[in-house]
Amino acid sequence: MELLCRVYASTRWEELAPVPWTDEQKLAFCRSQFEAQHAYYQANYPGAAWLVIERGGVPAGRLYLHRREKEIRLVDITLLPEHRSFGVGGALVREVIAEGNAAGKPVRIHVEKNNPALRLYERLGFAPIVDKGVYHLMERPVGPLPDPEI
Repeated sequence: MELLCRVYASTRWEELAPVPWTDEQKLAFCRSQFEAQHAYYQANYPGAAWLVIERGGVPAGRLYLHRREKEIRLVDITLLPEHRSFGVGGALVREVIAEGNAAGKPVRIHVEKNNPALRLYERLGFAPIVDKGVYHLMERPVGPLPDPEI
């Protein structure tokens, strides 16, 4: 849980930079937000796979998948900053898409509109299907994967 909380905090740290709190206060805030998110995920995605991503044998992030009857929901994929931009996230999303293709199911994910990973999802064939205000519900339909160099 400590690793998962650290992964979550890494996604909020830049946003909290201008807040006049100590690092300890920011960490406490992130911990409470992580616990709320974790409880929400547990309640709303029963039976989901809660996976730790490793890179070079070192914990690097989290991947949460919920395999549903008619879709695979990519609930969350987050890498620690020092493990980003090495192709790990893209490779994992490609694996999830391949699993969806094999099962004949689309892959769906909620993505904040200002998330830098949005461009990756678009290159991999995801498109918005529902505008949820600050984020989109995006879907990657069943179909061939684009060139791995994308």
